[in-house]
Amino acid sequence: MSLDALIYLLCLGGGFLFLIILAAMGHFFDAGHHDVGSGGHAEAGADGSDGHGVSAFSPMIIAAFMTGFGAFGYLLSQINVNKSPVISAPLAAVGAFIFATAIVSALRSIFRKTQSSSESQVASVVGTSATLGTGIPEHGVGEIVYVQGGTRYTAPARTEDGTAIPTGAAVIVTRIVGTQFFVKPA
Repeated sequence: MSLDALIYLLCLGGGFLFLIILAAMGHFFDAGHHDVGSGGHAEAGADGSDGHGVSAFSPMIIAAFMTGFGAFGYLLSQINVNKSPVISAPLAAVGAFIFATAIVSALRSIFRKTQSSSESQVASVVGTSATLGTGIPEHGVGEIVYVQGGTRYTAPARTEDGTAIPTGAAVIVTRIVGTQFFVKPA
């Protein structure tokens, strides 16, 4: 067995072993999975941690690249035309890159579909009707109740002009500033 074939097999075996170890750690020790999301409140805003994605530089993807490099390199080194590592190594790197990119794309697609949220898309609430769950005193804050996508949400609210609106009144959301919803009578 040639030295380059041995190196490819070591990459293949080492990458695969690393994938198995990472999978076991993730399964048994919940490695690195901590809730850093917005907590499910419509008024919480966006903090960038709710994205559906896999980093291309995560240990799992790096291990998949290494495994792919070893597998492609070994297979390519077995063909007479590609026996030289000068030819097989760049081709193996391209194959491993395509392999890792396919895995990243597949995982991102799965996460996008399986981790979709029922949380309200706050920006789309503007223009919708709501009911005051807690009346708004003059120049004060009350609470609106609105339904979006079949889910009931509440949010702090003020009137646009500072006037009072009683509990139970119908209102329209006119704008959102930070966590404050501004409303006007319907």
